[in-house]
Amino acid sequence: MNRSPLHDRHLELGARMLPFAGWEMPIQYQGIVAEHNAVREKVGVFDISHMGELVVTGAGAGDWLNGLLTNDVSHLANGQGQYTLMLNEDGGVIDDLILYRRSAENFFLVVNASKIDEDIDWLSSHPAEGVELLNLSSGYGALAVQGPKSADLWATLEPSILLPDRNGISEREQGLILCRTGYTGEDGFELFAPVEQIEKWFSRILEAGAVPCGLGARDTLRLEKCYPLNGSDLDLGHTPLEAGLRFFVKLEKANDFPGKETLLEQRKNGLPSRLTAIAMTGKAPPPRHDYEVRDEEGGEVLGTLTSGSMSPSLGKGIGLAYLAPEIATPGTALSIAVRGRVFPAEVMKKPFL
Repeated sequence: MNRSPLHDRHLELGARMLPFAGWEMPIQYQGIVAEHNAVREKVGVFDISHMGELVVTGAGAGDWLNGLLTNDVSHLANGQGQYTLMLNEDGGVIDDLILYRRSAENFFLVVNASKIDEDIDWLSSHPAEGVELLNLSSGYGALAVQGPKSADLWATLEPSILLPDRNGISEREQGLILCRTGYTGEDGFELFAPVEQIEKWFSRILEAGAVPCGLGARDTLRLEKCYPLNGSDLDLGHTPLEAGLRFFVKLEKANDFPGKETLLEQRKNGLPSRLTAIAMTGKAPPPRHDYEVRDEEGGEVLGTLTSGSMSPSLGKGIGLAYLAPEIATPGTALSIAVRGRVFPAEVMKKPFL
């Protein structure tokens, strides 16, 4: 089990630690609801040192990446980033990631923790002359500072260092990298630093007023915004079109990429399923991953939840599931099977919040 460079600090702060993607990570400190609300209302900080950091360099780096990923790398200027996906030949999702262009010959990729080795193997199986792929994951610690007060916190902490624009990247002395994306639906930024420096940054951010937050709150925050989770909502059995990520798939770009033919066929012939937002409509236990989605009467099984939780902001259970397109219409009455009982639910418009 891997450990974050902040492991001892998490224990000092009273974090509850659990395995996640091969890492022992903090799930919560004072509680998921309190941490969730801190991010929605003020500012919280997450340890994301488990995420992977890859660098691609070389004269043909941009064109090489554009032939392997779904978004259009050619649209990026220096200092800009984009959400994109890595697919297999059948259009199934291997990983979703953030790609930043540092220069025409240098790209910084942030990938999911559980997919680092798989991503490297897959990228390496498509070599290009003059293009080099580096795995720098073990050298970085990383923090995600999220919430409407996150920019104010940074301005207080480092008034001489400007945050990058939304979806941007900037770099400072001593290996500090700042990015401006996020996985909560709130404003925020990511800070990457050498492992020997990350504890200093974590302490300073806490002292400036950020609430330490665990992966439990990160999950409820992203689910309220219907951001998919790799390995749960994104998998090899579904395409990004089925997952509702059409905006990040540039079928019109000149470069072909693995899985493109399948996506073109789906666009022409229709989708076999859609990742659908579902909310409980009555008093019920929280829905969870793999709970059955049934018809309104509770008899016919229509699918299974890929994600599910109680929404702290809405005060009711919410989830995601792949359902047939004719069912995935807001207002459609459904039910969720919970420990041998069924509870009423309905299809909602994305996002929940």
